[in-house]
Amino acid sequence: MNNRKLANKLDQFLEIHQFKDYCPNGLQIEGREQVKKIITGVTANQALIDAAIEHNADAILVHHGFFWKGESQQIVGMKYNRIKALIENGINLYAYHLPLDVHPELGNNKQLADLLGITDRRPLEPWDKRSVGRVGKFEQAVTPSELINSITEKLNREPLWIDGGKPEIKTIAWCTGGGQDYITIAAEQGIDAFISGEISERTVHIAKEMGIHYFAAGHHATERYGAKALGEWLAAEMGFDVTFIDIDNPV
Repeated sequence: MNNRKLANKLDQFLEIHQFKDYCPNGLQIEGREQVKKIITGVTANQALIDAAIEHNADAILVHHGFFWKGESQQIVGMKYNRIKALIENGINLYAYHLPLDVHPELGNNKQLADLLGITDRRPLEPWDKRSVGRVGKFEQAVTPSELINSITEKLNREPLWIDGGKPEIKTIAWCTGGGQDYITIAAEQGIDAFISGEISERTVHIAKEMGIHYFAAGHHATERYGAKALGEWLAAEMGFDVTFIDIDNPV
């Protein structure tokens, strides 16, 4: 498929026009005109780019791409090396950030909820249909220890737990990646627990003082699954040759 035609299809499918994001969504670096083989991953780091070169890929599709708001506009050093490798090898780079977090079928939040068995899902901010935060419940209440075990098993990463004081967890809110500040909204709604990828110093105090369990499960670990699911959709629906490569990150 033509690289720009693929970009248009992905842009429409993920409804990127609905979002004010911290980076451009879509085709970020243009490579060869025709795309057949795609490498998917979480972040467009040098290791993933090198893997795509080894696989002779036509494109890389990630959640975390380039050109973030507030970063230097200079293309030097690490950024230069990454972009140079993509251009010299004719590899297209597609990146989808918030649109891939919230997509109702393939998004990071939906994938995490599927893994953990969360049901009755709805936006954490009901006034905003594009709310990144989500809330749901477990069919049966679990203890904090049981939820720790479930997260560890499903994500292959033991979460950091801040005790909110409740003996059981029935209702649960979550936001993958750097969504820790949604914990306040969850606590104000009386939700039992909150999961995100990253934790901030202030998150500990909020959890303890507002009485909500908090689990930091890893930015990378909670956002492995959106790009993977999107790649699988491209393979099934459009016949692309897609390989997901997980460049692990402990954060």
